[in-house]
Amino acid sequence: MNKFLKRTVWFIIFVPVTYLAVVWSRLPQKIAMHFDLQGNADRFDSKNGFLWFIGIMLVANAGMYLLLTNIYRIDPKKYAAENKDRLQRIAFALVVFLSVVQCIVIYIGTQGSLKLNLRFFFALIGLFWAVIGNYMNNLRPNYFAGIRLPWTLENEENWRRTHHLASKLWFGGGLLITVMCIFTSTTVSIIAIFSILLIAVLIPVIYSYRFYKKQKSARA
Repeated sequence: MNKFLKRTVWFIIFVPVTYLAVVWSRLPQKIAMHFDLQGNADRFDSKNGFLWFIGIMLVANAGMYLLLTNIYRIDPKKYAAENKDRLQRIAFALVVFLSVVQCIVIYIGTQGSLKLNLRFFFALIGLFWAVIGNYMNNLRPNYFAGIRLPWTLENEENWRRTHHLASKLWFGGGLLITVMCIFTSTTVSIIAIFSILLIAVLIPVIYSYRFYKKQKSARA
């Protein structure tokens, strides 16, 4: 599986650039670069400015992939190498997500004054969050990915239980965000995405701390 990911990831990274080259002649001279919460364009830039923007996103996408797939090399935790394959999959998911976002941005650029549907972007974020949650349960203790707290990093049982819980919450929460953003209004979607993500992060943190205090009391 990892060989397949390595073979296809750079193709996916450069898909937006290829798409931009194909539609370049169709881009207007002024391209929407920022939208308000109602999805209306409120800032425009030139074609050259848009090209720089896509270029920066391309470099960021490639940089994040290289960082995530090589960060285990400098992680002092003894299980760092075991996270290599898991981080590879997370990095691949991130590349796909960012490349899709870039392609959507380019498509919107070709449409001139097209109104942006923010609910679609929020649904994508929810789907990406669910994918990350799917891999959370298999992460071993490390200093770069996961819920990295003093009491999770120094206790393997705490790390395992915390990430087992977080995996369920992030996967379920991400799917819930996706469904709600598709079938509700923009306002409800904004409230849902921030509320669900906050809960999905806070509950594992509180759980891990309570587990740490319980272990500490048992040893006293």
